[in-house]
Amino acid sequence: MKTGIFVGTFDPFTIGHDNIVRRALPLFDRLIIGVGVNERKQCMQDADLRKRKIQDLYRNEPRITVKTYNDLTTDFARREMADYIIKGVRSVRDFEYEREMADINRRLSGVETLLLLAEPGMESISSTLVRELIHFGKDVRQFLPSNNNTPLT
Repeated sequence: MKTGIFVGTFDPFTIGHDNIVRRALPLFDRLIIGVGVNERKQCMQDADLRKRKIQDLYRNEPRITVKTYNDLTTDFARREMADYIIKGVRSVRDFEYEREMADINRRLSGVETLLLLAEPGMESISSTLVRELIHFGKDVRQFLPSNNNTPLT
């Protein structure tokens, strides 16, 4: 059984994240979405709310599980017996960062990272930019999966 983990803070979970999940799912028997809790990052939504919204989005997909974690991704991967860590890449800058993380993660745990490139039109969608738009009162529904279009609740 092949298991992949797709990890991030997902604050909020965007249509770009959803696109990566849907493209990665056919590659695995089981896909775990790991909602990371990082005390150094100030999140708009608490981890339990982020987890519930993602669970709701995939409620009809039995191969997807959503869990929170607050340790290293490699420890989470080992605990979940993951074969691969999945990450989305939107730009050259993302690629360099994710390449370095993939190398360190492989050295620490032996788990490989699978990088999926953002589909055209999704390269500029990030949780950071969506949070910024929310801060200024803009409508961000076009950037969020349909069940997740009330990002402040």
